[in-house]
Amino acid sequence: MKVLIITFFVVIADQISKLYVKGIKIPFLGIDTPGMPYQSSKNVIGDFFKITFIENPGMAFGLQLGGKLFLSIFTILATILLVFFLYKNRKEPLILRLALAFILGGAIGNLIDRVFYGVIYDYAPFFYGRVVDFLHFDFPNFVVFGKTFYSWPIFNIADVFVTVGFLIILFGYKKIFRHEEHKENLPAVEGIPGNIEGYEKGMTEEGSEMPNEILNDTSDDLIVENFEEKEIPPQATTGFDNINENSDVSKNHITDISTSEDKKIPDVN
Repeated sequence: MKVLIITFFVVIADQISKLYVKGIKIPFLGIDTPGMPYQSSKNVIGDFFKITFIENPGMAFGLQLGGKLFLSIFTILATILLVFFLYKNRKEPLILRLALAFILGGAIGNLIDRVFYGVIYDYAPFFYGRVVDFLHFDFPNFVVFGKTFYSWPIFNIADVFVTVGFLIILFGYKKIFRHEEHKENLPAVEGIPGNIEGYEKGMTEEGSEMPNEILNDTSDDLIVENFEEKEIPPQATTGFDNINENSDVSKNHITDISTSEDKKIPDVN
């Protein structure tokens, strides 16, 4: 499952960015990053894009779902299911595995905040930590059907990869499910398990099948390993060619028979 390498880098990028914003001090490693004051902002692209440090007790983009303990346990279970689902679909199209790797990396990144940050920064017990958010885009307010939508919620890198993963599945579902449908429609061949990658490689082109003469031939004449037809060169034959070397009849005891026209059988009459 090489896509787990992508998951690993997503988690690393997410945690480094959060520790830079929140700050961390590890004396024996010589690390001392002061971080940003809580709710402070730094302009990156004018007022449109800013780094604003806040902490979110809920889900991605500030969404709330039950209590903190429930949310932490729910995230742990969801992460375990994602790992299992990714392993189960390890032979599926790369686009699906890539999407799952993004979602898994984002889930683990936010899970670390909830489980450990309260203890690391000494403000809450395990599973009661708050997620660090800092990516702040100041979109103009807009109204849809009489309801006003304000600026986009502040989020983090983990949220970005979770969203990208779901978007890949949403817009790439046609390719994913076309691959599944193609596998299900493969004909079963006696002696060959259906729906296997090896058989897919035997397809002459996408959507077409191998010749029926080959698939339906169950005789012993078809030798796959040596399928090319070989011609036997013509050879002169003699009377001795049909005698087996192990035969009881020895060639030395065979009377020399001449086929010459000069020799004739004498007339006994």
